Amino acid sequence: MLKSQRIPPPASERGRAALGICARLNRAGFRALLAGGCVRDLILGVEPQDYDIATDARRKDVARLFTKTYSIGAAFGVEVVMLPEGHFEVATFRQDGPYEDGRHPSSVAFVDEERDAERRDFTVNALFYDAVREEVLDYVGGLDDLERGILRTVGDPVLRLNEDRLRLLRAVRFAARFNWPIETATWNAIRLCAPLVMKTSAERIRDELLKMLTEARPRRAMELLAETGLLGHVLPEVARMEGVEQPPEFHPEGDVFLHTLLMLEYMRNPTPTLALGVLLHDVGKPITQTFEDRIRFNYHDKVGAHEARNVCKRLRLSREQTARVVWLVANHMRLAAARRMREGRLQRFVREDGFDELLELARLDCLASHLDLEDIRWIEQYIAALGPAAAARAPLVTGKDLVGMGYVPGPLFTTILRAVDEAHLEGELETRDAALAYVRDRWPLD
Repeated sequence: MLKSQRIPPPASERGRAALGICARLNRAGFRALLAGGCVRDLILGVEPQDYDIATDARRKDVARLFTKTYSIGAAFGVEVVMLPEGHFEVATFRQDGPYEDGRHPSSVAFVDEERDAERRDFTVNALFYDAVREEVLDYVGGLDDLERGILRTVGDPVLRLNEDRLRLLRAVRFAARFNWPIETATWNAIRLCAPLVMKTSAERIRDELLKMLTEARPRRAMELLAETGLLGHVLPEVARMEGVEQPPEFHPEGDVFLHTLLMLEYMRNPTPTLALGVLLHDVGKPITQTFEDRIRFNYHDKVGAHEARNVCKRLRLSREQTARVVWLVANHMRLAAARRMREGRLQRFVREDGFDELLELARLDCLASHLDLEDIRWIEQYIAALGPAAAARAPLVTGKDLVGMGYVPGPLFTTILRAVDEAHLEGELETRDAALAYVRDRWPLD
C-alpha cells in the first residue's frame, strides 16, 4: 500500500543537480524520482553522499537527453549522467529475476516504481522522492520503520539476503551507523545465512568492513558482527580475541576483545589504516597468551604483525595500506620504550611515515586500559621541541651514493642508511665526506 510524506527538497548543490536530472526527464514525458539511501538520509536530516535516480525512461532515452553519459550496467538499465556537480546513476525501474550467483540477477524486467521498490534490500532504502510534489513515496513500509528506528528487509529476509550475500554485512553496517535494532525475522535470517557471507568477493567484504570501521559506531558494528556469527567468518582472527583474559593490573577493562571494542569506541574520524591498526593491534594475543607469574603475551606485537599481514592480504588491501597496518601493529609497543632510546634512533622513529597514526593508536590503547597518558604526552612534547627543521633534515648519504661506491642494492642498504642517519642525528657525523668514510670503515667492500 502506498504511503506518502511531505518533506522539503534537498538544498545542496549535488541535491539540486539530481533534482535537475529528474526535472529534465519529467519534461521529456518520463517519470523520474530520487531513490534509495539518499531519500532515507533526507528524511533523517542528513546530507546524502550520493543521489540515485529511478525512472521509467530507458538507458538510450537518458543518453539522448544528456550530453555526457556512460553505462555501468547496460543489462540492468543503468546510465550515469556526468554533471559539474558529480556523477549520478540513473536506473530504469526494474524487477529482478533469480540471483543464481548470490550477487547479480540472472535477468531483469522493466516494470513500474512499486515493483522496483519491492526488489530492494531494506525497507528504509526502498523509498522514492517525487520532486514535483516534494513528497516521499513508500510502497514497502519504510516510513514506519524509519519512524520506529528499525532495520528490516523488504519481503522474505532469507530470500532477500541470499540474493546478494553482501546484504548480511550491509545490515550490520546500517544498524550500527543509525544505532537501530534489527527486526527479529531479519536478525534470525542473518544468523542462519552467516556462513554464506564468504561466497562474497574479498574486495566487497573489505569495503563494507572499512565503512563500518570509519563510519559512526565502529564498536557497535563489531559487536553486531560477533552477535550474528558473521565475525567468525570474515575476521576469525578478531573473533578469537573474545574471552582472552588480560592481567587486571594493566587491563582492568577486561579481555582482549573488550579492550579493542573500547579503542574503536574512542576513535574519531580515523583513516582506514588507523582503524584497521586499532582493530588488529592485539590480534597476536590469543596465540601468545601464557600463564607464568601472571598472564603474559610475549612477542604478541611481532606475531600480531604476521597475522595482520594475512588479514590484509585476504581482504585485498593495497600494498601501501597493508604495509602501514602491519607497521602499526608491529610497533605499537615501542612507544613505551621511547624515553630509553638513543637520540638518533628516537628521532628516526618519530620521523617515520605513519608515526602520527601510531601515536594516536597508542593514545587510544592507554585510554582503553590503564588511562596513563604520561608516555604519550612526553613524546608529543619531544616532537614539538624538535621543530620542523629537524624533521626536514636531508640525509648525508643516499642509496645512489652507495651504488656509486660499489655496493649492490639489497637489505644491507637499509642497515647502512639507518646507521648513518642515526649517527648524523646524534652529532657523530656532520658532513657528507665524513659519512662516506664512516660507511667505508664499517662496511668495507671485498
